[in-house]
Formats: sequence, structure tokens, C-alpha cells
Amino acid sequence: MTEPRFKRILLKLSGEVLMGQGQFGIDPATCERVAREVKAATEAGFEICMVVGGGNIFRGLAGAAQGFERASADYMGMLATVMNALAMQNTLERLGVDTRVQSAIPMASVSEPYIRRKAMRHMEKGRVVIFAAGTGLPFFTTDTTAALRAAEMNCDALFKGTSVDGVYNADPKKVPTATRYDAVSFDQVLVENLKVMDATAVALCRDNHIPIVVFNIRDEGNLAAVLQGDGISTVVRNEV
Repeated sequence: MTEPRFKRILLKLSGEVLMGQGQFGIDPATCERVAREVKAATEAGFEICMVVGGGNIFRGLAGAAQGFERASADYMGMLATVMNALAMQNTLERLGVDTRVQSAIPMASVSEPYIRRKAMRHMEKGRVVIFAAGTGLPFFTTDTTAALRAAEMNCDALFKGTSVDGVYNADPKKVPTATRYDAVSFDQVLVENLKVMDATAVALCRDNHIPIVVFNIRDEGNLAAVLQGDGISTVVRNEV
């Protein structure tokens, strides 16, 4: 088995991952499958924190496009991420994984407030920390939140679980001849506008030397394989 490249990681999941095969909401079976993979990672010695998007419930940009005021729509999207975080916490704890949710918008009844040093201490104790409510500010995506929290937690890498197995030079779902990269630089991602994460998130990771590992989270067992340096993924880093 290949020696793991990273020890402490931030796992970014889109809200759509939690829908499973559905069109909306949270699929408990999918939550459990993802949670089992996260549990396996912690048992293998990895320190894990997570950011989950809210697109399976409400997406701020989509709401704004349909007439909601942008800031209000973004706050609604942040609340959706809290629901997803609580769902993942519930599932992880049913599997015996000690988990904490920290929200950037204070919600004392359901979560801890986001406190960086407290979150780091949780991770040192082997707990999974799920960061909810984005940055707590409108106009920022959960991709940017993931990059920011990865930097704050001194993570070795940001793992982005998606529905494709890496970064392509075109949308592989629309262009069958699209080419997948094994590795690509941050600058190339920004210049060519490759669909990895939004530009703010990519720049944050570039400036803080945090590699982004893009992989398909829908393939069962893929998280463990990629964590161990195996499996199929694309690594975005400063030097290629």
C-alpha cells in the first residue's frame, strides 16, 4: 500500500452528494455510506474535518436568480448547510464516531459556535469537526469556506468529493473526449477557468500551499483509496 501523503485533511462535500439518487433533500442511506468512509479514515489515523454544501436543500445563487435579495438568499443557503451538518453528525455518531458541529452563525441549541482553537483541539482528540453555515457572511461559497477552514486548521490538503473522478479540460459529462489531469497547477486552473472550485477558494489554497485533491465520492471505497495515495483523482498544487 502506498504511504499516505497527507495526515490532516478537510473533506468538502457538495450538498448534492447527500441526495443520493433523489432530486432533493437528504438520503439517509447515502449519509451512512459517506459516514462509514469517514469513520474508516479516522480509524486509519487521519484527522478529518468537513464542510458540506447546501445545494440539496437551497442554493443562494439560484434563489437570487429567482428574485430573492442576494444576501438573504445566501443566509438561507447557510441554514441549509447546518441541516446537512446535523444529518452527518447524527449518522457519524450512530456509527460511534465522536463528532462536533461548529456553526459560523451562532446556534447554541444545535451546535457549537465556530472557535478555531476549540476546533483544532477536537481534531487532536480524534473527533470529526463539521463546519456549518459557511463563513457566516453572504457572497462567499462553501468552496471558499472549505479553503478558509483548511488554512485555519493547518490541513495538509483539501479533498473535494464530487461526482467526477478528477479535473478535466472540459465537462466529461458533455464532452466524451475530455482529458483528465493527474495533476494541474493552481495557476492553470485559474487561467483556463477549469471547474474545480471558485476562484477565491483556489487562490486561498494556492497562497497557503494547500493541495486540492478532486475525486469521485460516489464510488464506494474511493475516499480510503485516495487518502492512501491510490485510487483515481486529480491533485491541484503549486508545482506540477
